[in-house]
Amino acid sequence: MPTLLARSATEAASVVRPTDSVAIGLGPAHPGAFLHALGERDDWTDLRVFGALLTDLYAVFTKPNVQFRSGFFGPAERFLRDSGAAVEYVPADFRRFGPIVQRINPRIMATACAPPDADGWLSLSLHAGALVDEWRRCGADPERVLVVEYSSAFPRTFGLPPEHTHRLHVDEVDVLFESDAAPVNLPDPEPDDIDRAIAAEARRFIPDEATLQTGIGAIPSLIATMLAEGDGGGYGVHSEMFTNGLMRLHQAGKVTNANKGEFDGYSVTTFAAGVPELYEWLHENDEVRFLPVDIVNDALIIATNRRFVSINGATAIDLFGQVAADTIGGQQYSGTGGHEDFLAGAGLQVDDASLLCLRSSTERPEGRVSRVVANLAPDMLVTTPRHQVDIVITEWGAAELQGMSVRERAEALVRIAHPDARAELEEAAARIR
Repeated sequence: MPTLLARSATEAASVVRPTDSVAIGLGPAHPGAFLHALGERDDWTDLRVFGALLTDLYAVFTKPNVQFRSGFFGPAERFLRDSGAAVEYVPADFRRFGPIVQRINPRIMATACAPPDADGWLSLSLHAGALVDEWRRCGADPERVLVVEYSSAFPRTFGLPPEHTHRLHVDEVDVLFESDAAPVNLPDPEPDDIDRAIAAEARRFIPDEATLQTGIGAIPSLIATMLAEGDGGGYGVHSEMFTNGLMRLHQAGKVTNANKGEFDGYSVTTFAAGVPELYEWLHENDEVRFLPVDIVNDALIIATNRRFVSINGATAIDLFGQVAADTIGGQQYSGTGGHEDFLAGAGLQVDDASLLCLRSSTERPEGRVSRVVANLAPDMLVTTPRHQVDIVITEWGAAELQGMSVRERAEALVRIAHPDARAELEEAAARIR
């Protein structure tokens, strides 16, 4: 169908039938005004939406006969689920979102973009992710509908042409409309003394000219800030998510991307989320390139980076080295994302390192609970298997597990557990052979 220039989000949302299937990308790809417009309707008989990491409490997902299937939970998914909405988790790492959507074959796909340029090209802005090929297939299929919402608040960003152009042309789009939606404002959590102790320990493992991957949260941001303020430099960036901290590292002149390997000269990412300053900084900034997740999160490509260091978090680890990073108390908390990919990629070269950073304990109503446990089962699910775990860091130090026997790993993890938990963990470690 010829491109329909919709006058409003409400008009764009009218293309969705009461019984229909929709797919959206992860977080920063969400067409916010379009999703809010869907929430203005009450005629749903069976609406099924696939996506990940909701950035707002969209009312459509509270309506009867509407189901949201998420590949990665954030605060909005958790709130909606706990409020009784039909929100369910679909286990998958980020790279599998593309094949899942291809199998679902939703009639409608929707995404957010930057405004079209003079030649009609719409930058995919803050998200390349897993669905670039699917958006194009959808737009080319006369039986399906590709909806694009564009806003001047979304920066124009770049891919790596000719293969990865990171853009759509208006002629590929079925329904196009403008909104005043802004990307999610995601400030860094304020670090405390425990975060600072963990970050300081992690800093020891990051050499000059390292290529970095950082996750979301206070500790990765603090580590990036330490690097920005420190004496080192010559860093590269190859990170699933581009964050406020990585921007500050660039602004400090510490990123050269001169010693990476596969993508020398550029910081590489597949999506970005942070504060408005980050989006302004990314606008037409050719130092940062957005590539599909099957490139960015490919362990073999990750391993081509020299001195690669991945920095991620976890919710718990057991004495075998099994990591829980997406569940708490048996409940879905986040998702797999690229967690396992980056730990796997960082383990394939001798000069690489993967850092798993977590607090040794957490406070709950029943008292202090250790996050180093004898065995994750039955309350935690394994996000990353033990054979891919390298360096584990708490505020009590670092356990370098690579090459250790099962007994040695258990003993090393006990040493970085909270002192209140060590006696019990030592007894459990003594039984491991």
